[in-house]
Amino acid sequence: MKEILSIFFISSLPIAEIRAGIPFALHLGFDPITSFLISYLGNIFPVAFLLLVFSKIQKLIKKFKPLNDLYLKIEKKVLNKKNLIEKYGYFGLVFFVSIPLPITGAWTACLLAFLLGLDIKKSFISIAAGICIAGIIVTLASVGVFNLLGL
Repeated sequence: MKEILSIFFISSLPIAEIRAGIPFALHLGFDPITSFLISYLGNIFPVAFLLLVFSKIQKLIKKFKPLNDLYLKIEKKVLNKKNLIEKYGYFGLVFFVSIPLPITGAWTACLLAFLLGLDIKKSFISIAAGICIAGIIVTLASVGVFNLLGL
């Protein structure tokens, strides 16, 4: 149970997300499907919360200058990615999240959806689909690497 909670927790963290959860689970000896499922649930867990409370978080952050300065830097980087979403809409959000690279995960997508004023339900569905695709890619890549290394 401790290992499952560790995988879930790692997968729910920004930047790490499903991209770190699946390889970690595989390393612990979980099969690929279980690794995917635990990591997916961990990654999707904070999404609804983030989509619902980003406006409140933003108001709170603006009250503290050091946090606000950091937030503005992050916001600037995130808004550089908005062209994809503006061009392709919610499919752009799916594609953005499905790319298993740092800064293209669910946390950034939630911030993007908030900053662009996208519908929460449609954003949640799009982000969930993107996490699923990223998870499939990471699982296949990780299993291949683990097999190559004989692990």
